[in-house]
Formats: sequence, C-alpha cells, structure tokens
Amino acid sequence: MHKLVVLYPHPTDPVAFKSYYESTHLPLAAQLPGMLDWRYSLDVRAEPGSPYFAVFEADFADAEALAAAMSSPQGKAVQDDVPNYATGGAVVIDYPIVAR
Repeated sequence: MHKLVVLYPHPTDPVAFKSYYESTHLPLAAQLPGMLDWRYSLDVRAEPGSPYFAVFEADFADAEALAAAMSSPQGKAVQDDVPNYATGGAVVIDYPIVAR
C-alpha cells in the first residue's frame, strides 16, 4: 500500500477555499486512476500555531500506481487545478505503508 498526503497551509480566503475544493477540486481528484480510497478534512486541529488548514489522503496499491495516476491526464488536471484555490500552496508527500 502507498499513501499520498496533501497538506494545505492556511489560505487567504478559507470560505472560497472550502467552496472550490469541495465543488471542483475533489471531483477532479476522485477521478485519479488506480486510487483505492481517499479522505479529506477541512477541520485540521493541531497544536497552536499549526501551519495547516486542510489535509487530503489517498491510498494506492504501490508507488508505481501513484506515479501512473499523477502522470495521467486526470493527474495533470488535478495538479494544474491547485493554484485555483490553494493560495497558501500545498505540501505533497507520499510514502509506503508498512504493516505490522
């Protein structure tokens, strides 16, 4: 299993971020080929001063499936859409999941 995590710093306009993210960006992300499951939160709670506002997580079978998804037309559309709502940018990380 391989995980993709996108961390979003605080946007300039949180209301606009939420509206665009849920109505436009998530439907694009839901089309990523090979994605097994996904989840998100617009209610990130962390210690005071946390730089993050929102988080997105997606599961893929392996790193190759994630790479294929992100290089697909759908993946390119998702990546190209980020500047349309994420005025604070985005931090993207991925990693293999190690089972106990």
